Amino acid sequence: MRIRAVLVSALAAIAAMPLAGQVQKMDVPGIRNYSRVDATVGCGGQVDPAAMAALRTEGFVSVINLRLATEADANVNAGRAAAQAAGLKYIHLPFNAGSPDPKVVESFLAAVSDKTNQPVFIHCGSANRVGGVWMIKRVLQDGWPIDQARVEAEAIGLNNPQLAAFAVEYINTHR
Repeated sequence: MRIRAVLVSALAAIAAMPLAGQVQKMDVPGIRNYSRVDATVGCGGQVDPAAMAALRTEGFVSVINLRLATEADANVNAGRAAAQAAGLKYIHLPFNAGSPDPKVVESFLAAVSDKTNQPVFIHCGSANRVGGVWMIKRVLQDGWPIDQARVEAEAIGLNNPQLAAFAVEYINTHR
């Protein structure tokens, strides 16, 4: 009887989880590959600094930028200045998809779970890195199964098999 109760509880929790189909893709001027995950999270790729004011209007209070300052058109300083001018908290966590640093993932998980940073907009160049770290967050902080988290991460922009493999390995070593 106890096993049945646990199983029913687990199935109810899974049924309550949002599906990847709930990731809403939208066209937002100045933001590549914009998607809204839920009321507290938005994701995207390259952001024109002029779009920071629109993010504030959308209700975001912080921006997490995963781009390396050395990337073409990264505009980290201009993005920071525009975010601050719009009243947004700006968090720069340079994440290299070719050589992912677990310490950056730890910093990301801390930043994204901090309620004072929500609603948060997370971006990189294309949304690939965003999808990778978001997949890790979904499993480790939200208790999602890896397969479900991967589907959502791919809907956001994860398309690099090596980054997906890093995410799975990170998850498996941090459970």
